[in-house]
Amino acid sequence: MTNMVRRGYDLLKHLPGGKRLFSEAIGRAAPYSGTVGARVLDVRPGYARVMLRDRRAVRNHLQCVHAVALVNLGEIASGLATLYDLPADARGILMEINAEYLKKARGQLIAEGRSPLLETLERTELISHAEIRDQRGELVTRVTAKWLISVNANGR
Repeated sequence: MTNMVRRGYDLLKHLPGGKRLFSEAIGRAAPYSGTVGARVLDVRPGYARVMLRDRRAVRNHLQCVHAVALVNLGEIASGLATLYDLPADARGILMEINAEYLKKARGQLIAEGRSPLLETLERTELISHAEIRDQRGELVTRVTAKWLISVNANGR
């Protein structure tokens, strides 16, 4: 068994179009998350950087990026930061997610997810964070996610 996030990203990241393929694979593995069309830019232990283009499909009636698209982007960034460094026989399940919306989100957005590294092989919770910034670098949303991590427990 392998850590599919780490294996997939590390295999594809240097290939032409590899990050796009990895992003699409994430969308297929988690179909709802794939609906926003986020692009993975970087993943490494405890860190992920993900981009979202502003387009009609993710906008609300106020002509800015919808709150749920923003929290979805934050979940992707925090999740990749959390899952990338897990042991091959571990899994993470999102247990709670909170978002703080600071200003209207318009234009290309960058989410940076950060997560503490796993320090135990016992079932545990990790709290990860994502900050979403607009093209000017202004913080538009903060996301906090609680992930339940189970290691080698056949999914229990």
